[in-house]
Amino acid sequence: MDNFEFHNPTRIIFGKGVESQVGDEVAKYSKKVLIHYGGGSAIKSGLIDRVRISLKAAGVDFVELGGVQPNPRVALVREGIELCRKESISFILAVGGGSVIDSAKAIGVGVPASHDVWDFYEYIVEPQKMLDVGVVLTIPAAGSESSSSSVVSNEEKQLKRGLSNEIMRPRFAFMNPELTFTLPPYQTACGAADIMAHIMERYFTNTKNVEFTDRLCEAGLKTIINNVPQVLENPNDYDARAEVMWTGCVAHNDLFNTGREGDWGSHSIEHEISALFDVAHGAGLAVIFPAWMKYVYKHDVARFSQFAERVWGLEMDHFNPEKTALAGIYRTEAFFRSIGLPVRLSEMDVPVESIPEMAKKCTGTGTTGNFIKLNTAAVTEIFNLAK
Repeated sequence: MDNFEFHNPTRIIFGKGVESQVGDEVAKYSKKVLIHYGGGSAIKSGLIDRVRISLKAAGVDFVELGGVQPNPRVALVREGIELCRKESISFILAVGGGSVIDSAKAIGVGVPASHDVWDFYEYIVEPQKMLDVGVVLTIPAAGSESSSSSVVSNEEKQLKRGLSNEIMRPRFAFMNPELTFTLPPYQTACGAADIMAHIMERYFTNTKNVEFTDRLCEAGLKTIINNVPQVLENPNDYDARAEVMWTGCVAHNDLFNTGREGDWGSHSIEHEISALFDVAHGAGLAVIFPAWMKYVYKHDVARFSQFAERVWGLEMDHFNPEKTALAGIYRTEAFFRSIGLPVRLSEMDVPVESIPEMAKKCTGTGTTGNFIKLNTAAVTEIFNLAK
């Protein structure tokens, strides 16, 4: 096990109707905030109205900026930065899923900066200050409600890049599983794949003697595997929705990767797909992760056979552990398909002609991933396995 420090300051307020308390919580930090949200669903559902009422009751003034899209755009982030400066905003309330939260974080680090916010995502400079951010979560998937990360797309450059810094963790997150009842099945499934990918990025590690966090990761994966089919069958199943929502949060709050090195190669590979073709991140991960597994599993057959046995309940073939490892990979792929997700690039209309460009953008002149360092040729092969 590696040395580690773990500190997650995000306050979680979880349960039925908790979003009605958001005004009192925001008032602890600011008297004027930006409400940041996505499309029309937050308005049509009445959630934005309830947030407004709560803020007004707490004496908090606000301005609004909607329009966040999946794979959030840096153009809207820049608009938000200028709005916050103009209106002297000192707090951002993200009402939505990971894209909204990531956009809010980007605005938060951009407001006090003296340069363009994209410089942070190009790793030219590191953020030193950030406006406080709070969350009312509507989509369990990205885990951004308590993570230190933000991912933003630059349409002009056709790039999607992530930024991680401890100052980017939200102050609080209101999490009411009831707010997810109206999620379309496909969006629910994409969220499940994102959650599973966050766990598997941590699970497949070269770090030895990490049994405790292995078991945590396995429990998180099994919880998603058990509950997502229930949610798809009965969207109003509060208990199953709650299991998915809480697992999604803990999957990306860094607890599961304490003492171990994560991989993150699959995420960086998928970013190139959604940057070019604007596919749902979870769907892209459902395609890429099994292909990545097929490429790297021989690096540590024991870990992959353990994954097959403990997560999928497959019987270990002690005379042929590679057979068990492969069976676990195919069960993973089959699960994604069973919940309505694509498992091939062709199913997302991603042309094979784009593979060389995506592979080159993913690695540049270096490599991606930690389980195995993947150069451009390796990433190309993974894309080919995903065709």
